[in-house]
Amino acid sequence: MISQLLGFIPRKCLQFELIRKEITIIAKKSFETKTLQKLADEEYIELNPAIASKMSKISRNLYKGQSVAIFTSGGDSCGMNGALRASVRMAIYLGSQPYMIREGYQGMVEGGEHFVKAKWSSVSSIIHLGGTIIGSARCAEFMQREGRKKAAFNLVQRDINRLVVIGGDGSLTGANIFRQEWSGLLDELLAEGKITTQQREKYVDLHVVGVVGSIDNDFCGTDLTIGANTALHRITEAIDSIASTAYSHKRIFILEVMGRRCG
Repeated sequence: MISQLLGFIPRKCLQFELIRKEITIIAKKSFETKTLQKLADEEYIELNPAIASKMSKISRNLYKGQSVAIFTSGGDSCGMNGALRASVRMAIYLGSQPYMIREGYQGMVEGGEHFVKAKWSSVSSIIHLGGTIIGSARCAEFMQREGRKKAAFNLVQRDINRLVVIGGDGSLTGANIFRQEWSGLLDELLAEGKITTQQREKYVDLHVVGVVGSIDNDFCGTDLTIGANTALHRITEAIDSIASTAYSHKRIFILEVMGRRCG
């Protein structure tokens, strides 16, 4: 029996070696196929020349000397810290000075210590944390034009006219209104003598990037918003946990979940 077994093992090893060689040969041949080679120019999707030009210019220090403010607003969602980290580090890579605004729109209106200059290390070891390390708050004052004027003043004083908004429907709607009113707000600040003519001419427009951070998953243009996947997992875990109690007591449990109009 032992001799038969010892004779069987080398034969099996030989078979495995032959299979390995066949796979290696197939892999080498596949590198010669068209699928793994550079496609011909005519097979690429034709891009608008202006867009292609901008895409080719995404390089280190492209926006050197510029400033950008990043903040989280509204209800927190898991993944906001990851978005914050990516935004800060990409801004640094592009040569910009990133600012983190604590407590969302409330911090933008109040100014002062709510504006924090960010470094590469400022967002280290946060990607795995839930919620947002810079805080989030709803701001009734920002809903009024006077509050938005205060926010515009605080931004201009720090040479900022670029925003990255990480939030849901209300946060992004507020950012869009702020963008539309920006020119008028600066005209009022200039008339009141709070900013100079040079500042008014330098910061003509407000540039906004919206990152949808919301457990509601109710935003068009994206299959899954930041935080929605984690929220669904937590819901299914809670349902699985409570089901055993329902079976034990022969009762029907109704579980309510959040999610605006989607919940």
